[in-house]
Amino acid sequence: MKKKLALALSIIFIILTFVGAGYVLLNGGKVNAGYACVPMVFAMISISFYRKYR
Repeated sequence: MKKKLALALSIIFIILTFVGAGYVLLNGGKVNAGYACVPMVFAMISISFYRKYR
């Protein structure tokens, strides 16, 4: 159960990372890069939990 939840969260956060990076690029870098970096950090955390329960 925890493994599936960690995998689902990592996929969601990876998608949010790419959406945030696209948003930053479309605005010419004038918006905060945190739109891409914060979901990336949560994706890394959830991937590490996924690998822990593997």
